Amino acid sequence: MQKSHVLLGSTIGFGVLYLAGGLALGTTPDANDNGATVAAWFRDNDGHVRAWLWLITLGLPLFATFAVLVRDRLPTPHRDIFFVGAIALAAQTAVYGWFWGGLSWHADRLDAATARTVLDVASFWGPVLTASTVMMLAPVVALAFARHPLVPRWLGVISAVALAEQVVETVTIFGDRGFTAPGGPMNLFLGAGLVSLAWLSLGVSLARSRPIVPADE
Repeated sequence: MQKSHVLLGSTIGFGVLYLAGGLALGTTPDANDNGATVAAWFRDNDGHVRAWLWLITLGLPLFATFAVLVRDRLPTPHRDIFFVGAIALAAQTAVYGWFWGGLSWHADRLDAATARTVLDVASFWGPVLTASTVMMLAPVVALAFARHPLVPRWLGVISAVALAEQVVETVTIFGDRGFTAPGGPMNLFLGAGLVSLAWLSLGVSLARSRPIVPADE
């Protein structure tokens, strides 16, 4: 099978599994919920958490395939910066899944203080993940707006919008409630949506175009 077909399939496949996982998880606890509310949510949704984690686990190999094939089509040093970001993102997502899976395992015995504390730790996945997404988006923007663009300008615009949002989203490290709370809507909806759109556009665009031949190779 041609690499372009594999890239297209892995891009779409990961996107579908990511979306399905989000739908399976449903509405998650709020940053301001007390420990008792968080513990009750996990008791009521332990199966949903396991389904989400299963879908994310299936999706990570597809994400790795996407990252490797995108790297294969980018010039140096852009390819390496992109790939470091992808590796970091995959590792951070796996650890994030450990916390959520652990909270769902013996949810019937989960006490309030533990539930709130462990979820607080897991919630900083979103703010810290912005470093990884910036490393993956910045090379695409640079290639699109170079003197001699190596990727389409429209792709650069989409990636630039996502990149700008991710830079702004770093403020969620200092958030404590509402839209900018760690693990809140800015992380899970606005940021995730824009970055997912940028990656989907990147994978589809590169799969449907001729491979980029670096000038120094």
